[in-house]
Amino acid sequence: MKIEKPAFLKVATYNIHKGVQGIGPARRLEIHNLGLAIEQLDADIVCLQEVRKVHRREEKYFKQWPELPQAEFLAPPGYEAIYKTNAFTRHGEHGNALLSRWPVMSHRHLDISDHRFEQRGLLHVEIQVGEPLSKHPTKPKYLDNAPFNVHVIVVHLGLIPASRVRQIKQLHQYIAREVPAGAALLVAGDFNDWGTRITNMMRDHELKECEGAKYLTYPSRLPIVQLDHVYAKGLTPVNQMVPYGKIWRRMSDHLPLVAEFDL
Repeated sequence: MKIEKPAFLKVATYNIHKGVQGIGPARRLEIHNLGLAIEQLDADIVCLQEVRKVHRREEKYFKQWPELPQAEFLAPPGYEAIYKTNAFTRHGEHGNALLSRWPVMSHRHLDISDHRFEQRGLLHVEIQVGEPLSKHPTKPKYLDNAPFNVHVIVVHLGLIPASRVRQIKQLHQYIAREVPAGAALLVAGDFNDWGTRITNMMRDHELKECEGAKYLTYPSRLPIVQLDHVYAKGLTPVNQMVPYGKIWRRMSDHLPLVAEFDL
């Protein structure tokens, strides 16, 4: 059966704040709304941060807590969900996840914690972009029959500036060691950087994002800074957007960032 590849790749990154908003008795479960929202984004690849695998206290508090781990619960029909834990807590664990419309070839995880107060990690997934055209009759025109492998790394960096710099250095060392030279690469996630230092460090390694207007993602109720990014190497950024509106403001403290790449 022939493998087809699309002309564009749509990638979203979203810190979902563990599927819960608010604090104390006023907190509310947003994971069901997040599932509907992620499906509406219609992205080929969705990179998620602060995803719960299990949380025993919240399971008891919320009657509608999903039986499935959050990554699997959020995956639209037909998508594959990959999750790896970054942090173990008193009541459960949480980490990064990736949802893919296309087949997953391999995945791995690296602990990039910089100190004992913050547990951080990166999730590396290799995806084959393309599948039989008959399964996606409404997709855009296709370029050719060749499969197209893309390496995707999902990150959630630390809160301390010096930690983020060291974690980016770890990231680049990992890429040099684990990602083949010349391979298409995406690095997406919550970089927690309020300035331009991390972006400059990514550019130094030829990882670039869509330039132009500011794409403010945090805080969701009144966004003033872009903490969330999708950097690429071997793919051409062509468009980027952030959905705004009341429903997006209430689901997480971040807004999702959606980027498109020309293959």
